[in-house]
Amino acid sequence: MQEQLCARTAFYRRERRSVPRARRFARTALADWDLDHLADDVLLCVSELATNAVLHGVPPGRGYRLCLSLDEGGLLRVEVHDSGAGEPRLPVPLPYDGDEGESGRGLLLVSALADGWGVDERVPGKIVWCEFRCYGKNYGENYGENYGEKCGRKCGPNCGRNSGRNCGTGYGKP
Repeated sequence: MQEQLCARTAFYRRERRSVPRARRFARTALADWDLDHLADDVLLCVSELATNAVLHGVPPGRGYRLCLSLDEGGLLRVEVHDSGAGEPRLPVPLPYDGDEGESGRGLLLVSALADGWGVDERVPGKIVWCEFRCYGKNYGENYGENYGEKCGRKCGPNCGRNSGRNCGTGYGKP
């Protein structure tokens, strides 16, 4: 397990206006850690997980916690802790029926954008998390077999996604 370089946590009440606040909190952390080039994907996932917590996971009168952490291997983890019962699941694709509903696709987006996601137990409630690999503007400088994992994502100008090169060990600043 990699050592954690930096982490930030914020608590939000069960209200719709907490979702944009959670996005602002995450955007600030990404900028401070020199990871703003990942903001689009990470902020969309933060938005989806926070919205799910507000709509489905947080009982009335309670709130949720957003945790962001970056480890020395360049793994960014986003966690939303809530105290509600139930376990989020990817929706089962149904044949198109002409209905353009506005809900039910959040975890599909998270699963498409993040390198991994899942649900852990907590008492009470659960932790819904997603992870992003290959971070930092300088991670591409150390290509070679001894540096990092093969990424598979386009994280920046030096990613090497389509070149078959490894990403390296560079990452954002603490």
